[in-house]
Amino acid sequence: MSKRAESHISKSSLFRNRAAVLAAGVGVAATLGAGVSMAAEQGAGLTGPAASIEAQAKAQGQAAAKKAEAAAKKQAEAKAAAKKKASGWGNPVEKYTLSASYAQAGGMWSHKHSGQDFAVPVGTKVTAVHNGTVVKAGPNGAGDGPAYGNAVVIKHENGRYSQYAHLSKVGVKIGQKVKTGQEIARSGNTGNSSGPHLHFEIRTSPNYGSAINPVTFMRSLGVTF
Repeated sequence: MSKRAESHISKSSLFRNRAAVLAAGVGVAATLGAGVSMAAEQGAGLTGPAASIEAQAKAQGQAAAKKAEAAAKKQAEAKAAAKKKASGWGNPVEKYTLSASYAQAGGMWSHKHSGQDFAVPVGTKVTAVHNGTVVKAGPNGAGDGPAYGNAVVIKHENGRYSQYAHLSKVGVKIGQKVKTGQEIARSGNTGNSSGPHLHFEIRTSPNYGSAINPVTFMRSLGVTF
């Protein structure tokens, strides 16, 4: 081969190598450029529209959680109401504030408190918590002592008795049949009372000294205070 031909081949190879290097450089630059561009877009997403979408999704998630919680609470209340309706037991008063509780110690009682107190204005309607027969009604705690003021005791078919005390007015008589939710009296402040309220007891007998925890008993029947 002549020197001229060798020179031509060498120059052609050099041009091809330079072209390859340049192409590779352009490719690398393009790749790096794309990576930088993608990273920039990702970075911008954290503080731009993507951040807004993320915040919106978070807010929607929180709203969904609250909605689910509210639905669960409503379902629980519906179950309690159904149980209450099925048992046929109810509250003695409406729109009350709970005050002294069962077994609470204090200077107002010779022993621990024997019932659950409902703070209500004088004249509030008092209703029977269940069907039954009135076995005590009148002043002097209906026979249980002056500390109770005017009182009513009702016997129920399950062998339990409900007692209502410190009444301003008694609206039933001994031997009278009553139904759940029927008005039997009006609340007051008679007897050993520090303010207007209804004293409510659940008893195992009609007499003082046989009270059990009324909150626990009523809760077992689906009624909560």
